[in-house]
Amino acid sequence: MSDVRVRKLQEFIKQEVSQMLMRGLKDPRIGFTTITDVHVTGDLREATIYVSLFGSDKEKQDTLIALQHAAGHIRTELGKVLRLRHIPEISFDKDTSLDYSMHIESLLNEIKKDEHTRDASSEDDTSN
Repeated sequence: MSDVRVRKLQEFIKQEVSQMLMRGLKDPRIGFTTITDVHVTGDLREATIYVSLFGSDKEKQDTLIALQHAAGHIRTELGKVLRLRHIPEISFDKDTSLDYSMHIESLLNEIKKDEHTRDASSEDDTSN
């Protein structure tokens, strides 16, 4: 398949599934979720939807499980609007980029704090 077609399909799936989540699926385990990316294989048979999950670790896990259970329903709904012979199999995966960026930010803040403490202590040493 052409890269342009795959990218268009990825963006379309991202928009449609985002709208489904905003309208609300009936599973109460699904918490606040943002779709960050969609990856469709070149043969258009499989689609992995990456989601940012918010809440406690238990809420995140419950949301991911609920999304996996809803994958069949989501695929059926996509089939109603996609004009493809085969609708891709849907799977969900956690997007960890937000957690990773928060971790990097906390490390940078620690370094900044250590440098500030070191600078303050060296100023005290030179004033004596």
